[in-house]
Amino acid sequence: MWLVLSLLAATSFGLRGILYHWTSQQALNRNALLCGVFFSGALITLVCTLATGSAFTVSSLIGVQMGLLSFGANASMFKGFAVGKASIVAILTALPSAIVVVVAFAVWGETLNMAQLSAFIIIIAGILLVRYSNDITRGNLQGAQWGLLAMLLFAGNDLSGKWSTLMDAPLFPTLVCMFGSGSICFGLWWLRDLRSMRFASLAAGQAAQEIAAGTATMSGTAGITVGARNGTSSQSAKPVAASAAKAANAAGLAIKRSWSFRRTFSVGMAVGITNAVGMMFIVTAFDVGKAGLVSAVTALNVLIVLLYTRFVVKERFSRLETIGISAAFAGILLMRLYGS
Repeated sequence: MWLVLSLLAATSFGLRGILYHWTSQQALNRNALLCGVFFSGALITLVCTLATGSAFTVSSLIGVQMGLLSFGANASMFKGFAVGKASIVAILTALPSAIVVVVAFAVWGETLNMAQLSAFIIIIAGILLVRYSNDITRGNLQGAQWGLLAMLLFAGNDLSGKWSTLMDAPLFPTLVCMFGSGSICFGLWWLRDLRSMRFASLAAGQAAQEIAAGTATMSGTAGITVGARNGTSSQSAKPVAASAAKAANAAGLAIKRSWSFRRTFSVGMAVGITNAVGMMFIVTAFDVGKAGLVSAVTALNVLIVLLYTRFVVKERFSRLETIGISAAFAGILLMRLYGS
C-alpha cells in the first residue's frame, strides 16, 4: 500500500515541478504565486478537516514546522529553476531520501542495509558527475546551490511528516497548519516585495519626470539656437523627443506584460492542488511504510520533470550529465528494489 501511495505522491510532485518550472519563466511575483500555492493547500485541507470531523491536537502543530521547512524548500526550488539549469535542480531535489534514510536509522532505528548504502554511493557519484560536468556554468552552479538547499529542507519536511505520524497527529489538521503557516510566510514576503515595488515605482516616476523636463529644455534650447543661426524651427529636436517617447512606450508595454497579483495568485492556487494532493499521499505513506523508502520512491517525481525538460523545454544533457543523471536514477531504483 505504501508503494502505491508513494508513486501517487511522486506523480503529484512531478506535475508540481513542471508547473514550477513553467511559472518560473513568466513575468510574475514568485512570492505571490507560492502564497497562492500554500493558500490553496490550506483551503483544501481545511475543507477535508471539516468534512471528516477531524480535531486539532497539540501534535498537529508539527504542521507548523513542516510549513516553515516547506516554505524554504519551495522558495529555493523555484529560485533554482529561475536562475539555473532545470535538470540539475530537479536531480538535487530528488535526493532528500538519502538524508531521510540516514536520519531515520539514527533516530528511529529504521535499518540501513548494504543495498541502501550502495544506493547512496551511486546517487552521490551521480550528483558529483552532474556537478562537475563540462556543461556547468556560473548560472548552473547557482541553480545547483539553490537545489542543494531545497534538498536539505525537503528532507527536513519529510522527516517532520514521519514524526507527525509517529505522534499520531491527525492528517488534515496537520496539513492545515503546514499550508497555513507557509501561506503566511509567503504572504508576508509578498507584502514586503509590494512595498519595495511601490518605492521603486515612485523613484522611477520622479526620474522619468526629470528626464522629460531635461529633454524639453534641451529641445527648446536647440530649437532657438538652430533657428537663430539658420532661420529654421525647432523640428530638428523632434527625433530626441520621439526616441524618449518610444522608450517610455516600451517600458509601459513591459509593465503591462507582467502578471497581475490576481492572475498570479489564481495560478498559484491551481498549482497548489498538486502540492496538497501530493502531501496527502506522502504523509499517509509515511504512516504505513518506512520513511526512507517512501521518500526514495517519491523522489522518482524527478523523472517526470526531466522528461519535461528534455522533450518540451528541449534542454540537452552533456555526456557527463547523462551519466550522472542515470547513476542517480539507478541509485534511487536500487533503494526501492533492495531497501526493504
